[in-house]
Amino acid sequence: MASTKDRLFTMSFLCSCGANFLLFFSFYLIMPILAMYLITNFAVPQSTVGAVLACYTIACLFIRPFSGYLVDTFPRKRVYLLGLSLFVLLFCGYPIVTTVLMFAMLRLMHGFAFGMVSISSNTILIDIMPSSRRGEGLGYFGLSNNFAMATGPMVGMWLLEHYSYETIFYTSFGVSLGSFLIGSMIQTKYRPKVEAKEKISLDRFILLKGIPAGFNMFFLAIPYGVMTSFVPNYAEELSIEGRPASFYLYLALGIALSRIFSGKLVDRGKMLWVIKVGIAAGGAAFLLLGSLPYWGIPQAYLSKALYLSALLIGIGYGTLFPAMNSLFVALAPNNKRGTATSTYLTTWDLGIGAGLLGGGFLSGLTSFSTTFVVGGLLVVFSWLLFYFYTAGHFVRNRVKE
Repeated sequence: MASTKDRLFTMSFLCSCGANFLLFFSFYLIMPILAMYLITNFAVPQSTVGAVLACYTIACLFIRPFSGYLVDTFPRKRVYLLGLSLFVLLFCGYPIVTTVLMFAMLRLMHGFAFGMVSISSNTILIDIMPSSRRGEGLGYFGLSNNFAMATGPMVGMWLLEHYSYETIFYTSFGVSLGSFLIGSMIQTKYRPKVEAKEKISLDRFILLKGIPAGFNMFFLAIPYGVMTSFVPNYAEELSIEGRPASFYLYLALGIALSRIFSGKLVDRGKMLWVIKVGIAAGGAAFLLLGSLPYWGIPQAYLSKALYLSALLIGIGYGTLFPAMNSLFVALAPNNKRGTATSTYLTTWDLGIGAGLLGGGFLSGLTSFSTTFVVGGLLVVFSWLLFYFYTAGHFVRNRVKE
């Protein structure tokens, strides 16, 4: 019979995953319609849409190092609920902004809130998970993100076809409110406030030992950032008819399949092997995605090839996500877990932002096909960097638990 401690752990873990799913669902619900919203309502030129949307990522990048410090210094659940409440309320601002500048400011504030929530929620999960099951727990936790990524864009596009932009924004508000209610039920361990005994230094905001792995995350994120926003444009470039949102469904399916084995392999001591395999698979998948026009695939089967690329990208990245997260955490002592998580997500967001800006620029000069091929080559470079340097750096610097 399960003990009270086991029941509390199970409830908190399920609440963490449920709140995380609703958080990301509300985020992805509006993601595919924002570019169209800017062009339709504010007549924003296509060339500047990426820059306006990148405000969100820029804000996340700015706030995450400070969020890691706050999460390591103050009660983590309190920081989590504060950021989540702000994230929820800001959805009400989208229907009422009247200028592009106001929209950009709103995206900045939303990015600040999301950066705080994502750091604190991830760190809380690490706290409540036993270290022997951390890779598995992070895998399932990340899976809640992926289900949201698969279903959010499709629901958002469906709502736009049948209702209005305002309906989508208020739906996101309601979904994120559900995330707040479920998140408030998470039971966390008591952690006394950390007194400021040590000097404020760079290592309190960035995990210095995690910088090499951060470079890996940066190069891995660049093509992923291009993919999140420009797949519909690429499908149009390939003259593919149908629903581009299905691409994200296959992507999430690939990530879900990878979670069957990746987290458990990490917990069995295969972390570095899992990362190497995941990066290699992701690089090959992006090269396949970018080279689709050159394979001579009949037009009737081109959409299937596009979805196959999505599935393989999902398997590759889904394999390495929990392993890379575990790697950053293993480089940090317990009182710097928030900083480790912050560094992990900050370097990822930095790459996503570079992908949004650079992908839009490069695709305008060349094509989306070329852009994805370049992205695949960056993933190959990340694999070489990890194989020849980062893996050895990790072995020399990991913290013994």
